[in-house]
Amino acid sequence: MEEIGYSPVIWYGEVTQVSRIHEKARFLWDKAMNSQRNILCSSLRLSVLSATVIASCIVLEAGAQNSPGPPISASPQLPSPSRQPSTIQNNPQSTRPEITIPAGTILPVRLAALSSSKRKTGELIKATIMQDVPLANGATIRTGTRVLGHVADVTPATPGNKATLALVFDTVVQHGQSIPIVTNLRALASALEVESAQTPKTGPGEGDVYDWLSTTQVGGDVVYGKWGQVTNGAGVVVGRSVNNGVLVQVSAKIGTACRGAIEGNDRPQALWVFSSDACGAYGFPHLTISHAGRTEPMGEIVLTSDEGPVKIRSGSGMLLRVEGRSHHLPR
Repeated sequence: MEEIGYSPVIWYGEVTQVSRIHEKARFLWDKAMNSQRNILCSSLRLSVLSATVIASCIVLEAGAQNSPGPPISASPQLPSPSRQPSTIQNNPQSTRPEITIPAGTILPVRLAALSSSKRKTGELIKATIMQDVPLANGATIRTGTRVLGHVADVTPATPGNKATLALVFDTVVQHGQSIPIVTNLRALASALEVESAQTPKTGPGEGDVYDWLSTTQVGGDVVYGKWGQVTNGAGVVVGRSVNNGVLVQVSAKIGTACRGAIEGNDRPQALWVFSSDACGAYGFPHLTISHAGRTEPMGEIVLTSDEGPVKIRSGSGMLLRVEGRSHHLPR
């Protein structure tokens, strides 16, 4: 009987093929098991989520049943067009008590650019409160509050006429409410004067704190650093420095129509960069305040230029004073 031989090469090839088949089968098996595990995990996640939702619903239903409110209808009705929704809204303004802005209160404001050659009668104008203004009963007109007004009249510069610009500031906007006011102009300072009043005259030395350096207000008062005293030209203490400005006792300026305390309002006033007796125009060589608004027409401020148009750069400052009756302001 003849023995059947087996070539080693053929044997090695078959073994290699079997190994590859085995590896492929193992790969397919692992892939199938991973797929099964993913399906199982997804099912478990859905089960947990469903259980959480069901538990939340049970808690909500139990709370609704224990609440003293009216029973919940199985099919809540939507309001018909004839039915009006409740007018009570969650409006924080409705809970604010109203106070008043007393006559004599000064509003320190920064102006946007104004020009008699560009502005038109009736055009809206805006100013910004530059320092917290404390009022009676602890109320405050906050820094950043808007003061609105309009251009009352414009006269362009011509060979025979001086340019004039008439302004009225008649509204304070705070907490989303508009409060009517009547104001007059006590002082006006150019943007350069405002910047100068905020800059120390001497640079800090070694060990000096910049905020503690002295500055000179528009009108001459000296401020001895932030939170320091404020003195007038005679060296008398008239108030103190606070955040963004000063609180001082306003005084009349001899030879002018600017008054001190009026109608019993002798509270320290927020004057920002202005002195206690600041009055008139500062830094405007060709501009005058021809009508401050203290007399008829009340509240109308008229600026006159004797050379070219009336021009006020953005960043200039004003002291507006509330005139006459008090006005309501939400606290």
